[in-house]
Amino acid sequence: MSDKSDFGWAIPIMRAGYAGRALVYLVVAGFSLWAVSRGGEAEGTSSAFASLERSTGGTFVLLAIFLGMLSYAVWRVIDAIFDLEDYGTDGEGTIARGGMVVTGLIHLAIGFGALTLVFAGGGGSGDQSAIAKGADTIMGWPGGRWIVGIAGLATIGAAIYYVKKAWTREYAKHLIGNPVTRNFDPALRGGVASQGFVVGVIGVFIVYAAMTASGDQAGGMGQAFSWLRDQPYGRILVGMLCVGLLGFALFCAVNAAYRIVPKARHGSLDSLASKIEEKAS
Repeated sequence: MSDKSDFGWAIPIMRAGYAGRALVYLVVAGFSLWAVSRGGEAEGTSSAFASLERSTGGTFVLLAIFLGMLSYAVWRVIDAIFDLEDYGTDGEGTIARGGMVVTGLIHLAIGFGALTLVFAGGGGSGDQSAIAKGADTIMGWPGGRWIVGIAGLATIGAAIYYVKKAWTREYAKHLIGNPVTRNFDPALRGGVASQGFVVGVIGVFIVYAAMTASGDQAGGMGQAFSWLRDQPYGRILVGMLCVGLLGFALFCAVNAAYRIVPKARHGSLDSLASKIEEKAS
């Protein structure tokens, strides 16, 4: 006999994972917004973690990030294997569940980056980002440029998905409809769109790296900030993007508290999507 309560043990893992993800974006966007407001430059994930490591209590926050990212990776694998969110076994569902595993592994790598700083101290990671180093390594393999190019296109596809999710409010069907999710919905929507923008820029950099056979052209959030800063009114745009990413941190925190996991709960819960439809009708 299968019962929804059978998977109740997965809920704390899910909550810890999304809370850790929220903490990552809070650190990166928070440090970056502080730096921009004081005339400095926005920071990527690695440099933000390095700044955090030098701060009072930063080691404990980095450890919390590692545990959160480990929880998120475990949650995504469990979610994919047992299909806890009812994505199904058709083509679209299989792709979605495969994407969960990939996303979990990416966040696990972020977690290990934080853990490395805890044990390595303030030693920097060099001028090259982790994405650039990875692209350089892969392009040394047979067919490596194609692998990097496909990865870049997949990243752009993920960005389109984020933007679509923000535009259609698709995320709302996965959240409990209550005063918190309803009141913060505009910030959640802006946060998801901002994440889509950053992921899209990163994807374009990865594709360009494959085209030029230069891993240095690839980059993560730090390079996305640098590119945006070089545009007209760049500092203002970077500041706005940081605010948007703080919205994405809120989105992750709200998921930690109010995400609906159909196969791990008794009964039905009214989703944010149903509340939005009621208000519109």
